[in-house]
Amino acid sequence: MVTFDSLRREDRWPVSGWKSFARWLRRRVLPTGIYTRSLLIIIIPMVLLQSVVAAVFMERHWQMVTQRLSSAVTRDIAAIIQIIETYPQDADYSQITRIADNELNLQISIEPDGDLPPPRQKPFFSILDGILSDEISDQIKRPFWIDTVGDSSLVEIRIKLDNKILRVLTKRNQTYASNTHIFIVWMVGASLVLIGVSILFLRGQIRPIQMLARAAESFGKGQKLDDFHPRGADEVRRAGLAFILMRERIERQIEQRTAMLTGVSHDLRTVLTRFKLQLALAGSSPELQGLSDDVNDMQSMLEAYMAFARSEIEEDVGELRLTELLGKIEADFALHERKFSYSIEGGDEILVRPNAFTRLVANLASNARRYANTLRIEAKHNAKWLTLNFDDDGPGIPEKSREDVFKPFFRLDEARNLDDSGTGLGLAIARDIARSHGGNVILGDSPLGGLRATIRVPA
Repeated sequence: MVTFDSLRREDRWPVSGWKSFARWLRRRVLPTGIYTRSLLIIIIPMVLLQSVVAAVFMERHWQMVTQRLSSAVTRDIAAIIQIIETYPQDADYSQITRIADNELNLQISIEPDGDLPPPRQKPFFSILDGILSDEISDQIKRPFWIDTVGDSSLVEIRIKLDNKILRVLTKRNQTYASNTHIFIVWMVGASLVLIGVSILFLRGQIRPIQMLARAAESFGKGQKLDDFHPRGADEVRRAGLAFILMRERIERQIEQRTAMLTGVSHDLRTVLTRFKLQLALAGSSPELQGLSDDVNDMQSMLEAYMAFARSEIEEDVGELRLTELLGKIEADFALHERKFSYSIEGGDEILVRPNAFTRLVANLASNARRYANTLRIEAKHNAKWLTLNFDDDGPGIPEKSREDVFKPFFRLDEARNLDDSGTGLGLAIARDIARSHGGNVILGDSPLGGLRATIRVPA
C-alpha cells in the first residue's frame, strides 16, 4: 500500500541525491580559493562567448565563403568544358589552356580517355571536400575525382568527358576560405591578453584579503602584526578596520583583566602575608595545620594564575626546539623513576611563545608523572600543524568529565588533576595556552590504557 509519507520520502530522494552531488562537486572538483574562483568567473564566460562566436563564424561566414569560392571555380570549369565540347580546338588545346591560365587562373590539361583514380579517403573535418563535391555534382553532373588531402597549396580535379579526361589544378585559396586561422589566432590572442590583465587585476584585489587573513591568523596565534593596514576595495577596507578595532578591544580587555588580577593579587598577598605571620607567631600546632595548608593553596592559586596571565600578555613568539623541551621532561621522569619515551616526526624547531608553550607541555607531562608510571609523547610537525600526543597508563579521566576538567577550579575527587596543590587551574591554563596559540587541547583514551591528551596548534 502506497502511503502519503512514502510518496514524500520518494520525492525527497532526487533532492537529497542532487544535494549530495553538489556538495561533492564543491569539495572535490571546484576550487576553494577566492582567487581561483574569481578567475573562473571571468574565464568561463569568456570561453563560452568565444566558443559561440567561433561556432557562428564557422557556420555562417566560413562555410558561406567556402561555398561561394567553390561555386565560382566550378562554374569556370563548367565553362571550359562547354567551350571544349562546343567549339573546335587545336590539336594540343593550347588556346583553351592559355585562356584558362591567364583569365581564370586555372591550370588545365587534356588527357586521353581512361579510368579515374579510386576515391581518396576524405579527412574527417574537411569542409572543402564536401562543398566542392556538391558543387561539381550540381553544376557539371559528370564523373569526377578530387584531391584536397594534404598541406599542398593546390587542389586537383579530374572530370571524365566523353572521350577524354579534363585535369584541372587550382589554388586552394580559390576554393577555400583559408584565412580562417587568422580570426582564430586573433580571437585566442585577445583572450589570452584579457586573461592576463584579469589575473594582474585580481591579484591586486585578492592581496588585501590575504593580508587580512594572515593578520587574523597571526593574532589568533598570539603573534603581533604591527604593519597591517586596511587596503583594497571599500568592503575589504571595512573588514580590515573592523578587525583592527576588534583586536584593540580584545587586547584592551586582556590588559584590563591582567591589571585587575594584579591588583587583586597584590591585595590578597598582603592579607596572606599577615596570615602567615600570625600563624608563625602562633607556633606549630596540629589545630593550625589545616589553616596553614589553606593559606599555601591560596598563594599557589594566585601565583599560578598570575604567571599565566603575565606570559599571555608579555611574551613574544620565538623559536623553541622540541628535542630540548622533551629532553628536560625525560630528565625529570628519570629523577622520579618513571618511564618516558618520545618521538618527533618533522621539523625540530617550532615558532611559539616559548615559556607559555613549555608550561603547557610541562603541565601535561607532570600530570602524567604524578598519576601514571609510563608516558609516551609523539610529536608530529608538518607545514600546517604541530600535534603532540601524550599517552600514559594512569587511571584516566571519565569521558563525561573530560570537558569539565577544563573549567577553572574544577577538581576530580577520584581521578586526576594537574595541580599538586589541588587548585583546579592546570588543565584550564593548559587549554588557554593552546588556544592563545590558535590551537586546542583535547582528551581521549590512550592505547596504553590511561589518558591521551592531544595538543594541536598551527605550525
